[in-house]
Amino acid sequence: MSNQQRFTITAALPYTNGPVHIGHLAGVYVPADIYARYQRLKGADVAFICGSDEHGVPITLKAKKEGVSPQEIVDRYHKIIGDSFEEFGISFDNYSRTSAPIHHETASKFFTKLYDDGKFIEQVTEQLYDAEANQFLADRFVVGTCPKCGNPESYGDQCERCGTSHNATDLIEPKSAITGNVPELRETKHWFLPLDQYSDWLNEWIVEGHAADWKTNVLGQVKGWVTDGLKPRAVTRDLDWGIPVPVEGADGKVLYVWFDAPIGYISATKEWAADNDKNWEDYWKDKDTKLLHFIGKDNIVFHCIIFPAMLKAHGEFILPDNVPANEFLNLEDDKISTSRNWAVWLHEYLQDFPNQQDVLRYVLTANAPETKDNNFTWKDFQARNNNELVAVLGNFINRALVLTHKYYDGVVPQPGEFTAVDQETLDAVNAFPKSIEDSLERYRFRESANEFMNLARLGNKYLADEEPWKLIKTDPERVKTIMFIGLQIAGALAVLAEPFLPHTATKLQDMLNIASNPAARLRTDLVKIEWNDIAEKQELLHHGYKINTAELLFSKIEDEQIEAQLQKLEATKAANKSTTPNLMPQKEETNYDDFMKMDLRVAEILTAEKLPKSNKLMVMTVDTGIDKRTIVSGIAKHYSAEELVGRKVTVLANLAPRKLMGVESQGMILLAEDPEGKLVFVNPDDAIVNGATIA
Repeated sequence: MSNQQRFTITAALPYTNGPVHIGHLAGVYVPADIYARYQRLKGADVAFICGSDEHGVPITLKAKKEGVSPQEIVDRYHKIIGDSFEEFGISFDNYSRTSAPIHHETASKFFTKLYDDGKFIEQVTEQLYDAEANQFLADRFVVGTCPKCGNPESYGDQCERCGTSHNATDLIEPKSAITGNVPELRETKHWFLPLDQYSDWLNEWIVEGHAADWKTNVLGQVKGWVTDGLKPRAVTRDLDWGIPVPVEGADGKVLYVWFDAPIGYISATKEWAADNDKNWEDYWKDKDTKLLHFIGKDNIVFHCIIFPAMLKAHGEFILPDNVPANEFLNLEDDKISTSRNWAVWLHEYLQDFPNQQDVLRYVLTANAPETKDNNFTWKDFQARNNNELVAVLGNFINRALVLTHKYYDGVVPQPGEFTAVDQETLDAVNAFPKSIEDSLERYRFRESANEFMNLARLGNKYLADEEPWKLIKTDPERVKTIMFIGLQIAGALAVLAEPFLPHTATKLQDMLNIASNPAARLRTDLVKIEWNDIAEKQELLHHGYKINTAELLFSKIEDEQIEAQLQKLEATKAANKSTTPNLMPQKEETNYDDFMKMDLRVAEILTAEKLPKSNKLMVMTVDTGIDKRTIVSGIAKHYSAEELVGRKVTVLANLAPRKLMGVESQGMILLAEDPEGKLVFVNPDDAIVNGATIA
């Protein structure tokens, strides 16, 4: 391998069952893109890989809900996601998809090699089956209570509240996500990767080998998994959507999505290499290549245990050098939720804030959930734009370029002798690349973005302290030096901005007539400034060089724009509230013996009359089959006497008599209260005879 460092950088494959939101961006795609752009600027050979994950159970659920095919769902969202990434400025070298033929071929060959090498174990196990839907329930076809944290809405493969990965059969009180039925257990055959056989190796490779350089949240999860004891993990599923298992006797089975999906990184690299005259094996089999997985915390187990075990079992691939996983981003103090539409969707943001991609990118970086869950608010978004991007970076650039055009017709002036302050300022500029690099190499993107902004703060302070707009009248020679130094800071910012603010960097480089990225370096009419030049040179823009006129890099975001976004969220909250029943909490626990004492019977209302002097009590005569008795019930506001006569109802027959406004009630009619507060009957079938007991 040459001296050029090579990186394979992957970003978690998004499910194509919905668009991308700010949680995805903050957790995965923005930090991954910052790092990829930074390494390219440093001259590294980078393959930045991603693609649509199109075989997940959420996709089939979405298709069933909409009454369309899974292919229609993935085609729709693959385009929305891909177009959004491109417009936003995520610089993937290849954004592929797992429905591509090259991926089906790659994943099938990967499975077949492990199968032929005896790396799998074959087991017949009991799995949940929905008889009405006539299918086994894989992963997110099952919902129930998490056995670890008690979350009642856990999926069959993972709990989104505590992050625990489990099997559907581990859930407490599981239900089918298709029909809502309680599933039954049936036998089925599957192939498993025996993760327990890799426990010692995983412990040595990660816990001991990477304890110093991997993030603590990642190590913590991995240690917990290994300590708790790893179990064989199924690599196949009973589904009709996915990559067919390429062995005999596997009809109706596909590769489990978390076996299939990470192989998508390899197939996407193959696809890119074939189109760009590259050797894909250099990026996956050369031990000098650094493999990095950018993911969210819910994917740690798959990228730090399951996929490495797969790669180890295969034997021909390099292993991840690092997995810099982030925590979750909340929205206005509430968890981002696709199902509740509680999110800021990227494609909608791009419509609402045209040409302001870098504002969102900067805010998500400055507020990244690197070590703990963090919170996005629209007020903070506005404040960071107005007080930092506009007032600091934009203000400095505008001053430096406008004054250069005003005093020197846009030509970089020749400086005089540097003062101590001048030299200190230039030395400080030289130090910024190293400090930004130190943060980026430790995957501290918030810290690195703040350090970049500190360079703009340095430029602002320098101009504010030196006041060239005043000195131009008394010491024009001194102003030449001041503006020369201001332009060197602007040139440094134009290059260092590229990982953090790529659209802004392009604008600024156009204004300064410079080039830093590999494509622009091919132009012969531009000054070439590379990342390393900023640390080594104090004259990036030579005197006599002509720059273009200034344009505003950022504009203020007004209160009206923020209010519109907040109102959109309020509308979402109202819609969720109207569709979410306001149910009474569960009452105190009872026991079986007490429950069995209740005598529930079918009865018929023979007469009904509203109780005088009462707004809500109705006096009824009911036939319980064993007798005719009086029951008083508070339903007069909900039903008229005429509506009640002849109705079959369920009564608690052995309830001790009780007087209500002087009338003895000899039982209780069972009713339910709907979300609007209306009382409704728990009706037995009209054909059931009076007195029939309800068990």
